[in-house]
Amino acid sequence: MAEEIEWWEYEEAEEWVDALAGDIGFIIESAIDARGGAVIALAGGKTPAPVYEKLAAAKIDWKRVTIVPTDDRIVPLGDALSNVTGLGKTFIPKGARVIPLVSEKADDYKAAGRAADARLADFHWPLDLVLLGMGADGHTASIFPGPDFDEALNGPKERRALGVMPDPLPPEAPVARVTLSGAAIANAKSLMVAITGAEKRKVLETAIAQGASSAYPIGRVLAETELPVDVHWLE
Repeated sequence: MAEEIEWWEYEEAEEWVDALAGDIGFIIESAIDARGGAVIALAGGKTPAPVYEKLAAAKIDWKRVTIVPTDDRIVPLGDALSNVTGLGKTFIPKGARVIPLVSEKADDYKAAGRAADARLADFHWPLDLVLLGMGADGHTASIFPGPDFDEALNGPKERRALGVMPDPLPPEAPVARVTLSGAAIANAKSLMVAITGAEKRKVLETAIAQGASSAYPIGRVLAETELPVDVHWLE
């Protein structure tokens, strides 16, 4: 189980954005100072977008920063469902490298996962930071209940990414995914969770309390890390 989970609570969206952008920026700069570069994984979706806009405006040597999505839908680059497309629009103009887990629509999601795993092997591991979001159903990254759930959580520790088929498929994005593995997330040097709203707080508190036997994917993932975890919650 995570050694310690610290909750940071915010009443104003601007405070939440500033705190998250500031903390992520500090981790990036610390990694650049330590070894000349930073490799981080950022959650997709609309919720953290203002955080990324604020972060991109920071005076960071972005040419030394590599960003991957924590997960992505198996759709072409530029598709409205593509997480890496949004990250790319924000950070590539600043000079960062933004590496796709998925670059095209593919019928074989397992093969797409193997390709992503091979691509990630070229970068510095463990990751300097993983920023997780969470769905109201307790999924995180694209670790959903379904036929690949156990493999995502308990597959080989050296596996960094894999293809997953949520079951049931989320109606807002009914496609297969590629996600970082539970091990890749749990072994990061820093781990943060960013959530909003009372409903998600209740789910996350329950998931944390249940630990390794949690019915919620995020509870299972956090149970595997030995790091302190910072949860940034906006009311």
